[in-house]
Amino acid sequence: MTAPEATLRQPAFVLVRPQMGENIGAAARAMLNFGLDRMRLVSPRDGWPNPAAVAMASGAGRLLDAATLHDDLPGAVADCHYVYATTARARDLTKPVFTPESAMADASARMAAGQRVAVLFGPERAGLENDDISRSNAIVTVPVNPDFPSLNLAQCVLLTGYEWRRATHDAPGHVTELAGTDWATGAEVEILAKHYEERLDDAGFFFPEVKAAHMRRNLRNLWSRMPLTRADVQILHGVMRQMVRWKTRSDAAPQPVSDTPPQP
Repeated sequence: MTAPEATLRQPAFVLVRPQMGENIGAAARAMLNFGLDRMRLVSPRDGWPNPAAVAMASGAGRLLDAATLHDDLPGAVADCHYVYATTARARDLTKPVFTPESAMADASARMAAGQRVAVLFGPERAGLENDDISRSNAIVTVPVNPDFPSLNLAQCVLLTGYEWRRATHDAPGHVTELAGTDWATGAEVEILAKHYEERLDDAGFFFPEVKAAHMRRNLRNLWSRMPLTRADVQILHGVMRQMVRWKTRSDAAPQPVSDTPPQP
């Protein structure tokens, strides 16, 4: 396998709104320890590039040089077919839950089948927000001490990278074939979600207003939880377009006039 091919056969580690350059540098070192070099940064608090990150990387500077910068999370995972979100806290979003070990074994199998995957890591202070997690397909959580569950960003990256190395070097993965089509990317699912959200908004679905944000998040979570293919996405777009056309035609069609007088 050539170097570019090897790079593509690994998950992207996405640091979402990281706060300190030192932690970005430490995460880069942790990644390179286990042969990972695909870092993506979403809106780092102190801007990018960051001299503190370079100083802390200590030998992993090339990884930082190749890191990509993104304005938002959808853009960072647009090319991915499956996304894991790391979190230490219980959430009210229904998703598959993995340990780091089982998540990286699952990721290895998915990548062997040609999928692109990413792992999300949240800001140091409070971790990923529910809106971030709603865009993931699964949750990764570590069975830590419940009285002290907090993991440093670099520690979480190190633990996940270690399990990736174990999954890809210690045990063979299985390959899941998908005949006739490809898995939908994050960008394709994002467009589908926005299509439905806009049309449902037009129809007054998000009511009452006080519950609208929660309803939107749950709907987004539903899309990310489903293993959608590109064919599935095309069908679901077509379903919504046809429903809108049918409603437009129904509104425009003249209503039949009844000869029966209204009842008193």
